[in-house]
Amino acid sequence: MEQRLYEMHAGMCKVFTSPKRLEILNLLRNKELSVGQLAKLAGIRQANISQHLSLLREKGIVKTRRSGVSIYYSLANPKIIKAFDIIREMLLERLAQTEKLSQDMLKIKKA
Repeated sequence: MEQRLYEMHAGMCKVFTSPKRLEILNLLRNKELSVGQLAKLAGIRQANISQHLSLLREKGIVKTRRSGVSIYYSLANPKIIKAFDIIREMLLERLAQTEKLSQDMLKIKKA
């Protein structure tokens, strides 16, 4: 059971290796959007966004709703945003730390 959980976790993390898929998740943060809306907001072709959405749906990260000819996407579980935000906070802290180190180095060189 534990090994299966690790495998599922690793599989889910692989989905998040694409910056565009992370952007899609962020766009779906608080709302449902159509494929066309997502493509426009993310600045990529509809065919490409459909591939990303297909993978996200396959992994159970997004869900769909059909209305006429349009398909709308939303997050299957809002907890994914909590994980997204925690990782983002960690990265922002790391960037701030790196920036501070760079500024400190510049001050030392100027002295």
